[in-house]
Amino acid sequence: MQNYYKEIVRKLTEKQSVALLTELAAAEGSLEKDMRRCLTEVVASVDRKGRNVARAEAVIVDGGTRITEPFLPAERLIILGGGHIALPVAKLGAMCGLQVCVVDDREAFATKERFPMAAQVVCAPYPEGIASLAISAFDYVVIITHGHKYDADCVRTIIPGTMPAYLGMIGSRRRVSAQLAQLAEEGFDQERLHAICTPIGLNIGAVTPEEIAISIIAEVIAYRRLAEHSGPDRFCIESDAERSVLEQIARAEGPMALATVVEADGSTPRGAGAKMGVYPDGTIFGSVGGGMGEAAVIREAVSLIGTGRYKLLELDLTGDVSQYDMMACGGRLKVLIEDVLPE
Repeated sequence: MQNYYKEIVRKLTEKQSVALLTELAAAEGSLEKDMRRCLTEVVASVDRKGRNVARAEAVIVDGGTRITEPFLPAERLIILGGGHIALPVAKLGAMCGLQVCVVDDREAFATKERFPMAAQVVCAPYPEGIASLAISAFDYVVIITHGHKYDADCVRTIIPGTMPAYLGMIGSRRRVSAQLAQLAEEGFDQERLHAICTPIGLNIGAVTPEEIAISIIAEVIAYRRLAEHSGPDRFCIESDAERSVLEQIARAEGPMALATVVEADGSTPRGAGAKMGVYPDGTIFGSVGGGMGEAAVIREAVSLIGTGRYKLLELDLTGDVSQYDMMACGGRLKVLIEDVLPE
């Protein structure tokens, strides 16, 4: 089992999407005889909202269960410029679950102390800083540097490479129009230039740095979630998997069990894809929801450690109380619990 998660983390680190396909012959059984696993490509489908979506789900096939878990590389918010607007943009981006990276060529602005919420802060000329980040289709790029020249340098560096999921540039319509015309004269691809969101952000009448940041992040969210911004090469993901938990599973040593939510119906504390590791003494990492439901999963997981077996456990959470907010839950979960065999 663990080899799969090591490979998943490796692929995600290399900015590749991947799916884990698990087939179970019955509701419980032997890992060796009754479970089959493989890594495969992520397959997305159009949902009722018109979005291209890949989701974690379990379906019944020929009396057994087929579980699909899609994983995408970390979605980064790359902020080019570390000035007064960058601070609230970085804070809001981190709150929305984006991995924040900041680039600025000024030592006083490109510091971890200034951006404690950032996963990466790069102090370098913008072309060098952008090159070091290797922009991918899973990134959202915000150009808010301290000068028109630097904005244009950023565009010149980004446009010839992989286009990010979102590319926005600050500036007035007149100034930006002149910049884009100049870049077009230099021979840069006009279709890509027209894909730049500029003036940046949704038009909400923003004035202060904080309001401008809200407008920018709102536009990023629109590109992240709405159907009109999805396509064959871009899709939303519906999975409650956490990268930090995947990494801990990949590193785990010694006897343990793994619990994965494979189906969630109703008002459940966690969705399909959520994972929890359980050690023989009952200590855990990750979560499948807290409350009495999670306690039942932990008990079952401890009993499976060392057996080489798995079990699908169905939980009715009506009346259960989440340890996080003391609110009663009202849904149902199906959780795959499996022994983790040593390599």
